[in-house]
Amino acid sequence: MFNDNPDDEFGQRLSRHGPILYRYALTQLRDRHKTDDAVQETLLAALQSRTSFSGCATERSWLVGILKHKIIDQFRRDAREVPLYESAIAVDPETGIEHERTEAGDWRDRPANWGNPEQVLDNRQFWQIVELCLQHLPERQAHLFMMREIFENSTEEICQEMSITSNNLWTMLHRTRLVLRNRLKLTRLQGSSA
Repeated sequence: MFNDNPDDEFGQRLSRHGPILYRYALTQLRDRHKTDDAVQETLLAALQSRTSFSGCATERSWLVGILKHKIIDQFRRDAREVPLYESAIAVDPETGIEHERTEAGDWRDRPANWGNPEQVLDNRQFWQIVELCLQHLPERQAHLFMMREIFENSTEEICQEMSITSNNLWTMLHRTRLVLRNRLKLTRLQGSSA
């Protein structure tokens, strides 16, 4: 990165630590692209703040300290952002209803007939099953699902409380619904075999 400027001795000294920084970051991040980014950001930050390097610690220790902060920043970004993958799922932003279709436009999984929704809501066993299913979710997903589906919080309220974007919200809700649907299917199958 810094070898393009041979006059910059400090930059050349820093770049010699690149392989060590890379190995350290790779053990923490376990992703080559994120590791590359973290090491480059570290070396760039060190180069930009070269005047603050007092020499009390070794260059390597100083760089590892900067790298640790870059890794923590990456963990924070990962926690806030859920990657969006291309899929055949369209989400209506107003209702939150997901439409999963094939390329031809047909339903992938036809919606099951759940009977009369009002009777289901009054069904105590239904709520016990929902609670059991929610216990198998990560706490953050369960909280998000409860806010949206049970307490009927708005998208803005949920995004603000959970510090996420609306895209993250819809992606997390979709994944949560898939997990819950599978759990409910398992529970139905276990109930019918008993």
